[in-house]
Amino acid sequence: MKIRPKPAYFARLPGLKALILMTGLGLAVCTWYVLFHRLHDDVTWFPPAAQCDLNVQACAARLGDAGQLTLHIDTRGPIQALTPLPLAVDIQGVTSSQVSVDFVSRHKKDDVYRFMLDAVTPDHFRGHGQLGEQRGSATAATAPWRARVILDTPKGRLGSWFDFDVRRS
Repeated sequence: MKIRPKPAYFARLPGLKALILMTGLGLAVCTWYVLFHRLHDDVTWFPPAAQCDLNVQACAARLGDAGQLTLHIDTRGPIQALTPLPLAVDIQGVTSSQVSVDFVSRHKKDDVYRFMLDAVTPDHFRGHGQLGEQRGSATAATAPWRARVILDTPKGRLGSWFDFDVRRS
């Protein structure tokens, strides 16, 4: 039996096979993560219609061909944390059995506050919400938040989001 020498490229990089294997495993895990979260989100998201500041005015979003939603936060002045916020959502072109508004910290994704709204009419929902104080960012002058509006419709769950900032007092 004749012994063959190892090729020179393996002699220079002894850990090459292990690095290739680790890279392949890393890519497989990243691909699984992206596909899992993309396929398991039960809300169809639609971008907001335009740049809008909830501190100043109501914000609207088109829900594709299904219709439109408008979020009103009726405050006198800027939105503040730890203050009850009157919320209203108007929908057009789609029927919804339930509407919820989530306030999600854009700084810390685990700060989520969900509020279910009551139907006043089939296309108008009202309720109250409140922003919590963001932990771990006490030095910032403003706190970035996102309001996510989610509708339960016969076509599935539809939603949009609106970004806004809260000034610290």
